[in-house]
Parts: sequence; C-alpha cells; structure tokens
Amino acid sequence: MKQNPVITIVLAWIMALLPVQLFASTEGGETEESETVDVKEVVFGHIGDAYQWHVTTWGNTHLTIHLPVMVYSSLSGWHCFSSARLEENGGSYEGLSIAPSGSPYEGKLVEHDASGAEVRPWDFSITKVAFALLFNSVLLLVIVLSVARWYRRHTYDSAVPGGFVGFMEMFIMMVNDDVIKSCIGPNYRKFSPYLLTAFFFIFINNLMGLVPLFPGGANVTGNIAITMTLALCTFVAVNMFGTKHYWKDIFWPAVPWWLKVPVPMMPMIELFGIFTKPMALMIRLFANMMAGHMAMLVLTCLIFISASMGPLLNGSLTVASVLFNIFMNALELLVAFIQAYVFTMLSAVFIGQAQEKGE
Repeated sequence: MKQNPVITIVLAWIMALLPVQLFASTEGGETEESETVDVKEVVFGHIGDAYQWHVTTWGNTHLTIHLPVMVYSSLSGWHCFSSARLEENGGSYEGLSIAPSGSPYEGKLVEHDASGAEVRPWDFSITKVAFALLFNSVLLLVIVLSVARWYRRHTYDSAVPGGFVGFMEMFIMMVNDDVIKSCIGPNYRKFSPYLLTAFFFIFINNLMGLVPLFPGGANVTGNIAITMTLALCTFVAVNMFGTKHYWKDIFWPAVPWWLKVPVPMMPMIELFGIFTKPMALMIRLFANMMAGHMAMLVLTCLIFISASMGPLLNGSLTVASVLFNIFMNALELLVAFIQAYVFTMLSAVFIGQAQEKGE
C-alpha cells in the first residue's frame, strides 16, 4: 500500500523530535520543569521599538548591536551615549532610565523631576526601527539608482533590458500605468514620483520585515508613526493640490439645499471625510503588518509553551507550528505586495478625486 509522502514527512519529524524531548526532560533520571515562556514579552519585544538590536543568543552569549542614544532634556541638557551604558548600569545612566511596564512612556527613556514625576525628554536616538528604516531606505536608493544607471548608459532605441533591470521596468510600469495613471487621469505625471516612492518604500520595508536575520526582521511598517507619516504625505498631496471643484464639493456639495442650510450637515460630513481618508490609510497598513508579525510569533511560541505537556504533544505542536509558519510566511509575502499596492491605489484614488475639474 502506498503511503502519502506528506504523512511520511510529518511522522518522521515527530519521531526525530521525540528523542530530543525525552532526553531533555529525563536527563539524570529526573524530570525538569520547563521554564515558562512569556509570550507577551516575546511578541511585543519583537514588534516594539528598542534602543538596542538583539540579533541572536548563542549559548550564554547574547549578540546585541548597541545603538546610539541622543536625547535633549530641558532639565539636564544634551545626552549622547551608547545604549550599552544602559545595560551596564541596570537600565539607568546619567539620570535617564527606561520607563517600566505600566508607565505611560513604557520602554522609552525618561528622567525624574524634583517631585519624582516622570518627564519625557526630546528623543533623537537611533532606535531599532529608526536604524531599520535608514538601512531599508539606503537599500531602496541603491536599487533605484542601479536601475537608473542602466538607462543613463543606453539610448532610447537600445535593446529592451533584461534581468533585474527588465524586472524593475515591468514592475514600475505596472504600478504607474495600471494604478497611478488609471486612478488620477491626465494629470498623473505630477504625482507619479511620490506614489512610486511610497509603493516601493512600503514594499521593501514589508519584505525586510519578513527576513529573520539582521538587518531584517524589524517591524517598520507595523509602527504607527511610520504609517502616520505616509498617510500625512498623502493628505498633503490630496488637499494642497486639490482643484476648486474639489473644495466646492466639500463646502457646497450638489445635494438638496436643506442638507446645507441652515444646518450645514453635508459640508460637515465632507469636511470630516478629509481626515478619515488618511486615518484609514494609516490604520490599514499598520494593523495588517503588525497582525502578520504577531501571528507568526505566537505560532513560534507554541513550540515552547507546549514543552511541558509531554513529548508527543510537544512534537506534534512543533510540526504544526513549523508548517503553519511556512504557510504564514508565504502568505505574508503576498500581503507585503498587496498592502503596498492598496496604499498606493487608495492614495491615487483620493488624489484623482481632488483633481476633478467639474462640468
């Protein structure tokens, strides 16, 4: 009788994991209780920001990249030092300390005034997210400039580029023609540079967030400050370059007069919509990327949570966790593109609505 190869592989994984688990739990003839895994700390430690970048742990050695701390305090002036100083001094250095759990500034540097209250200084530190943002931006510049270099060296009637340059040309033209041009209309060239930059910026950061090794893995687009900045850029592009017809439709829309006077109900709704559009862009990108990271981390933690439940159950959940993580990673690759595409498309739609000339 032929056996399904998938079942064979799963059984082989379980059998391979059972001896390891049995050896770990029965060494010396005594059963050792597994340490409790703090899932909250693991998940939020990964998706959150930090003043250092923990790369990996090898035995008892922690490989950590210490980032520069730069803050300005109205109480004590400028402070510039390595985040290693915080680790060496138990999380406190030069009167600055990392706010504990439960504080409104949890995880951020604070100092205490004369009354003992926490005061948040101006923080210009290169944190984990800031470092990843800079690295990914440089990587994007290298990619774009390397493609542009090919076009500077070739004339318009040269052969069609192949390889990576040809792939990037196809990618750029797809976004430009199918999304930007079709959504904005004849005036699309003015907004193409911003929208193409936004698309590839989000896409490269989404992809780098899925890479488990340094300098990947940072949750850049799952940080609401990043998505808020992107949404504000779209907000400016929509309203600063909006036509007279666009503003007329906001303050005097084409609806029955009793919806506009004496109570300006429709103008108020339209005015409110100006701010809800970028808010939707911000929340959609932030929530989708953060949820993906959290789902994969929780699935990974399932292996360690089940360590004390016996070798058979732990082995089964380990195999299930690995398989689901492979599926989630494949799904997140698709989501990385979809979220960049959706953000660019909606931004182009909002800009196109503001470019209408009217009748």
